[in-house]
Amino acid sequence: MIRASLLLAGFSVIAIATPAAAQSGHGGHGSAPSAPAAEEPMPMVHGDGAQMDMEPSATCTAEHAAMGHCTPTVEDTAAAEAPADPACPPEHAAMGHCTPAAPVPTAAYGAVGTDLPPGDAPSPPVPDDWYADRLYPKGDMEHSRHVMMEESGGLTTAFLSFNLAEYQARKGRDGYRWDAEGWYGGDINRVTVKSEGEGNFGEAIESVETQLLYSRAVDAYFNLQAGIRQDLGHGPDRTYATVGFEGLAPYWFEVEGALFLSNKGDLTGRLEGYYDQRITQKLILQPMAELNFAVQDVPERGIGSGLSDMELGLRLRYEIVREFAPYVGVEWARKLGDTARFARAAGEGASGVSFVMGVRAWF
Repeated sequence: MIRASLLLAGFSVIAIATPAAAQSGHGGHGSAPSAPAAEEPMPMVHGDGAQMDMEPSATCTAEHAAMGHCTPTVEDTAAAEAPADPACPPEHAAMGHCTPAAPVPTAAYGAVGTDLPPGDAPSPPVPDDWYADRLYPKGDMEHSRHVMMEESGGLTTAFLSFNLAEYQARKGRDGYRWDAEGWYGGDINRVTVKSEGEGNFGEAIESVETQLLYSRAVDAYFNLQAGIRQDLGHGPDRTYATVGFEGLAPYWFEVEGALFLSNKGDLTGRLEGYYDQRITQKLILQPMAELNFAVQDVPERGIGSGLSDMELGLRLRYEIVREFAPYVGVEWARKLGDTARFARAAGEGASGVSFVMGVRAWF
């Protein structure tokens, strides 16, 4: 019994002493503990039993890094943040079906919009490359861009307007008057037709003037015009070569001017303009003026040299819609110089006032 107890005590002493000896290292009692050895890469075992170390890889995708197969580098992180090529997604590139295009840094296009610093520096150059040309044939994209530009401002269109279409209440004889213009073309080149005339009810038309013009825009506000003019009505008919302009002057004045050289050598001219003064969004007051002059007397047409006649009008219109606006107003006409003398000799008055009502429309 005593012998068994001594045997158990000995086993206990050996069991306690063994861990302490393991902690003492290779040196002996009292020696300092050695530094821990550097960790070795933990081998990864594939299904076939082969081992793979977790060394940093030049192409370590986010999926492999998440599974612990590799350690991503700085280059891998930058590549992951770069925008993918839409024509070659990562899945197709991994299978070798395509090669993704190199990403273009944003700085290559320069700062735009609100990214530009404040100041009065000149604007950056317009990019001369098109991103879509990287994905589609350049010839196809050039055609598409040409069609888009035509649809956004290069279309061929037509326009017709009646600036005046009115009844005129005059002293003794009531009459009528019209002033219309139409054109067909684009933003730069157009064919323009103008027509105006007047007469008295119950009588033949007093005068009709028709112009056929080529119109070309010289800037954003003015057109130059050239063509022919044909006059009909009282007196002999006349055909004129015409050159003139029309456009929008500063402070929103609509102006128009022309010179006319007849087939008989007579040179005349005209200058007219009007201004739309908005009282409300639909109620507009329009003052209008027209001046006619001639270089020489033309007795057969009742025209004297110098400033031959003038018209001043004031019309108030209400735009039911922008394309249709009835109006009322007053017009004063005055013949001057030899033109007034010719009118008196023919039994006509040299001046007169008309109260007018009509409609202004465009299509």
